[in-house]
Amino acid sequence: MGRSFENRKMSILKTAGQKSKLYSKYGTQLYVAAKSGVPDPDLNPVLRNLIDKAKRDQVPAHVIEKALEKARGGGGEDYVSARYEGFGPGGCSIIVDCLTDNNNRTITDVRNCFTKTGSKLGPTGSVAHMFDQLAILSFKGDNSEQVLEAMLEAEVDVDDVECKDGRITLFAPASEFYKAKTALLEAFPDTELEVQEISFVPQATKQISAADVPLFEKFINLLNDCEDVQEIYHNAILPG
Repeated sequence: MGRSFENRKMSILKTAGQKSKLYSKYGTQLYVAAKSGVPDPDLNPVLRNLIDKAKRDQVPAHVIEKALEKARGGGGEDYVSARYEGFGPGGCSIIVDCLTDNNNRTITDVRNCFTKTGSKLGPTGSVAHMFDQLAILSFKGDNSEQVLEAMLEAEVDVDDVECKDGRITLFAPASEFYKAKTALLEAFPDTELEVQEISFVPQATKQISAADVPLFEKFINLLNDCEDVQEIYHNAILPG
């Protein structure tokens, strides 16, 4: 119990000047989700969830539709998932998830981010075992016991339920995502989910010293600038 959702990872993109990168990343993710299943959100729950997430991040409708049209048209790029693990500034643990149509380009770009900041790219499995891959549902509320009771009644395997600052965050195994979401919305139909995703949550956090903050921020910015990087997960806690 007691995971800190706020510290599970740094936001992918924060400033208005980075919107084009955000749109590009979502465009690729939507295209892959639509092409991997069917390009119809009513028949593809992964795609539907991704579209909902894109809308919450204010991705324009034309960006979403363009990705779906591209998937419907067939052909196009063949993307594959690539995951890189290692240790960043201050000794924090890092997982970098990518979608790529050119593995050589992607590994070169990611390796350069590690090299330029004195970080260490590790082998597969060197870091992932220190994270839990969990379904995360977060929404406004203050009665975590009621939420937990609803999940138990629906036979949802719950990992944790947090209540903080008027927000409830439910953690469940990744495989329980759609079951948990369905049960939650059936029990509380007026609920508006602020977060609904599958993410890596660190089992333990790493405090970063003030001296390491500039290098850590440079590292994250370099990764975000990589064309193929989709998600960055870390266990770092920065000084307040």
